[in-house]
Amino acid sequence: MSGTGDAFKRLKKAVDDNAEKAQGLVGKAADAAKRATGGAHDDRIDKGAGAATEYLRKRAREDRK
Repeated sequence: MSGTGDAFKRLKKAVDDNAEKAQGLVGKAADAAKRATGGAHDDRIDKGAGAATEYLRKRAREDRK
C-alpha cells in the first residue's frame, strides 16, 4: 500500500506545481467520461469536475502568492 501512497503524493505534488495546466485536463477528462457513460452520469461527473476545478483554482491562487 505504501507504493500507492507514494504515487498519490507524487501525483498531488505534480498537480499542485502545475495547477493551472491541470484545470484544462479536468474538463477534457469530464468530457471523455460523459462520452464513455453515454450521459447516464453527467450530473455526478459535473459535480466531481467542479470540485476538482475549484481545488485547482485555490492551488493556483496560492502558487501566485
